[in-house]
Amino acid sequence: MSGFRRGVRLGIDVGRARVGVSRCDPDGLLAVPVETVRRDDASIERLAALALEHEPLEFVVGLPVNMQGTDTASTADAREFALALARRTGIAVRLVDERLSTVSAHHALRASGRTQKNSRSIVDQVAAVVLLQQAIDTEKSTGTPAGAPVDLDEETS
Repeated sequence: MSGFRRGVRLGIDVGRARVGVSRCDPDGLLAVPVETVRRDDASIERLAALALEHEPLEFVVGLPVNMQGTDTASTADAREFALALARRTGIAVRLVDERLSTVSAHHALRASGRTQKNSRSIVDQVAAVVLLQQAIDTEKSTGTPAGAPVDLDEETS
């Protein structure tokens, strides 16, 4: 466990319609679902309220790149969302490759017997759990935080 920074983290899976939120305990043992936030003008405020409640060390925001690892329209959207979150809360935000988190979430839900229709409301939370758990495991195994920090001086397009 050398190099693991102790503290709660909030995992954020940014989608066009919904934002999945997960959290982990201070020791990073387990990521669990928190809630699904509707994606609208109040999304950042809701996440700021959750940050007050959970007092995270950082947010871990999924960065949806394509299978070749290059940016897509969703990548730019996630970057802008992460920057707005960092600016609003003053809490560190890390962008983490989430290439397979939503796919993994759907597989896990299907394996547990849920249909795509009856899991729509929680798939975003499960995707947030998958990406946060992956980030925690990466930091624990390498001693280096997963992903890249959001630069508050970055210009949005």
